[in-house]
Amino acid sequence: MSSPSNAWTTPADIVISCARGLAAHAAREAIGLGYEIVDTGETTVTVRGTLVDAMRLNLWLRSAHRVLWPLATARARRLDDLYAAASNVPWEEWLAPDGYFTVNAAVWNESVRDTRMPSLRTKDAIADRMRQKCGQRPNAGGEFHGAAVFVFWRDDDLRLYLDTTGEPLSKRGYRKLPWKAPMQETLAAACILATGWDGTTPFVSPMCGSGTPAIEAALIAMRRAPGIFREHFCFQSLKGFEDAAVKGVWEKMTAEARSNERTTGLPPIIATDLNAGAVDVARRNASVAGVAEMITFDVCDFAATALPPSPGVIFMNPEYGERMGDAAQLAPLYNRIGDFFKQSCAGYKGYVLTGNMELSRKIGLRSSRRLIFFNGPIECRLVEFDLYAGTQRKKAEGENMSERPIKA
Repeated sequence: MSSPSNAWTTPADIVISCARGLAAHAAREAIGLGYEIVDTGETTVTVRGTLVDAMRLNLWLRSAHRVLWPLATARARRLDDLYAAASNVPWEEWLAPDGYFTVNAAVWNESVRDTRMPSLRTKDAIADRMRQKCGQRPNAGGEFHGAAVFVFWRDDDLRLYLDTTGEPLSKRGYRKLPWKAPMQETLAAACILATGWDGTTPFVSPMCGSGTPAIEAALIAMRRAPGIFREHFCFQSLKGFEDAAVKGVWEKMTAEARSNERTTGLPPIIATDLNAGAVDVARRNASVAGVAEMITFDVCDFAATALPPSPGVIFMNPEYGERMGDAAQLAPLYNRIGDFFKQSCAGYKGYVLTGNMELSRKIGLRSSRRLIFFNGPIECRLVEFDLYAGTQRKKAEGENMSERPIKA
């Protein structure tokens, strides 16, 4: 079991948690940051690193939700077992007795009837031990302005972590004004990264809504760390962080991130929507993110979007009938997306994120890839279209006649 005395310099297995479907993208990000993948799951990626590495991951990961530091594992069948296991953790080495902490839990255990109880019993165990060891206990609640603990409990497999993140990384802090069915920031970033867009060619977001894809594209193009917006990460409330050496590392890390941002030679980023209210919201959110000057906003039908010279990426997230409109009524919209791609977007790569594959077929173009994503509980596909021009398109189609479409 690690302690602050060595955790800042001694590696452990750090768990990166993600939304369903994003683990592969978070793993690629971690590899890009120089980390070796120890293990992956449906919603987790494990890397080897110190608490300093946990700080770096929190600063730079775009598609992850939390960065968890391991404390203890145990076999626990009932809540009393959970309390006993949590009581054995030396919380006094991690938490300030006059501080604040919160506990969150993910639990799949048949003995638990009230899903609030695992968090409450863990809070009790921490408070009781702190009172015994320190003569006082920190305050506890549901906010993330102090330290944080995460409980994973499946059947009898119990794992206790320090949540070094706190408020999920998906909540960047810039989206002050949501619009209808907004994309989560981490999903938008993962979709953009999946396209292979490198921030050097145009990025176009018709039907921009609250502007999340365009804003995430601007952050990628600028090489701006997504965690730079945060006022507080929960690792900042752990014992040891205030030591000059550790805090100095974090200050240097953030300063270098800002100094290495790209400010010239940025590509055109276009965001349009037929609804003037949506464009206003998107512009305000971009202003909070500090990228409003990078994005060209316009109120227009998506088919009237003015495109910079190709190549580039066009990303669309149209309605698909699950939350915002009847699917049968949306077929003409998808027909028009296909016409827009064919008539106006030669030389680009087009991407449509949809939770309705039947509607995606109404686009009427042959897809080159279909990648699985989840928008909340809805299984979606990011459908890729290579939009060739004139004879080049005909030649490419002839060369690929023997290729079969990728099945969803």
